[in-house]
Amino acid sequence: MKTLKTILFALLLPLATLAQPSHDDWNDMLQKYVTVSGKVNYKMFKADKSALEAYLKTLAAETPRDAWTRADRLAYWINAYNAFTVKLIIDNYPLSSITALDGGKPWDVRRFELGGKKYSLNQIENEIIRPQFKDPRIHFALNCAAKSCPPLYNRAFTAANLDKALTERTRRFLNDPNANTLSAERVQVSKIFEWYAEDFGSLPAFLAKYSGKTVNTNAAVDYLDYDWRLNE
Repeated sequence: MKTLKTILFALLLPLATLAQPSHDDWNDMLQKYVTVSGKVNYKMFKADKSALEAYLKTLAAETPRDAWTRADRLAYWINAYNAFTVKLIIDNYPLSSITALDGGKPWDVRRFELGGKKYSLNQIENEIIRPQFKDPRIHFALNCAAKSCPPLYNRAFTAANLDKALTERTRRFLNDPNANTLSAERVQVSKIFEWYAEDFGSLPAFLAKYSGKTVNTNAAVDYLDYDWRLNE
């Protein structure tokens, strides 16, 4: 006969595999310290550093599992990338640019611990998010702390808002005249589209789909210089 302890363990195990960190505290910080347009108040973030560190500890304690939904896993990794980027900046603030760190390659340093393993920002993006989820819209959700980067969303990503938010962030960035200029015959676009060209397939088709503008398949493409100054 099964003991009560065995029965309780069997009942609780599925709940344990589904355990997830809450992103509510990250959402509160984003609401306080990031404007709708994506400008980040790093000075205030730094003053509230303990709250950010507490949130990152919850991410480290509960990493994605197969039992989680795809949306839950992707929301986790996007939030982790953005929160770690903010942590990197406030650890070194005041700072003129993220490229002033680590010889201009801060994305390659394994400094962020999750589940007992250290990751670099590039690993999170290029070894987890891009190959596992294969969604080009993620490029407009991840923030690199630079003026030319798609603005940091002042909401946490969750399974509930993920799809709508990814589309909204993509549309917003494509239609921002400070980031891209689109017309039927010629487009001037962010270097993101050059760096990650393989993710977008037909660039004119992608631009037309999410911008709502006509972009011919043979449109000339120019890539704009990237402004690495801090997004504050």
